[in-house]
Amino acid sequence: MGLIKTEAEIEKMRASGRVLAKVLRVLGESIVPGKTSPKDLDHLAETLIKEAGGTPSFLNYRGFPASACISVNDTVVHGIPTNEPLQEGDIVSLDLGVNLNGWHSDSAWTFPVGVISNEAQRLLNVTRESLFQGIAKARPGARIGDIGATVQKYVESNGYGVVRDLVGHGIGQSLHEEPHSIPNFGIAGKGAVLREGMTICIEPMVNAGTWKVKILKDGWTVKSADQSLSAHFEHTIAITKSGPRILTTELDS
Repeated sequence: MGLIKTEAEIEKMRASGRVLAKVLRVLGESIVPGKTSPKDLDHLAETLIKEAGGTPSFLNYRGFPASACISVNDTVVHGIPTNEPLQEGDIVSLDLGVNLNGWHSDSAWTFPVGVISNEAQRLLNVTRESLFQGIAKARPGARIGDIGATVQKYVESNGYGVVRDLVGHGIGQSLHEEPHSIPNFGIAGKGAVLREGMTICIEPMVNAGTWKVKILKDGWTVKSADQSLSAHFEHTIAITKSGPRILTTELDS
């Protein structure tokens, strides 16, 4: 059962999400191949979030040592920022959370670094589209399995593997709350019922090869098991009577 939010509470999350969306955009625009490092992006993210009156949700969360998870190429999620500059042709996933006045938002986007291969661009396109197809299913009365089944069908029909070890989640005054699991795979018509006022994160993580992953010795970094490229897109959304409302955008649709 998810925690139900009032319209006023959703608006507070929307304010947080608007800050986060701007930070992600600015980070993406600041990437210079051969020059910008993940640590540069992490520092910029922390600065921008604090300037907007928020705090980074991820910093020290369960011991995570940075404000942003920055995952390059075959790193799926939870990459710890390094000083190694991003290179032309890389893809980099930026996953961020903002706590603004006690309300969290969470979003991720995978950016090209300079000119990338057609294969890498197709992975980004498919992963992004799978997110929006999953969001479209997030309506009152639908089930969590409807989201996962839709994402999985689209991803696998394009020849990719959808990661199963990591899932989306509820969000609000806590970064992770009920429902604790919003999988990107599953069976339509199964799982908990979505209700008006729930706020959740949908976040497909898609590998160009196998869906299987491995966790490095640092206890955080998750990589594709076959070293294939991986992309990650995520939005925080609210379930409303008129359908899903994306909270992590700069402009209202």
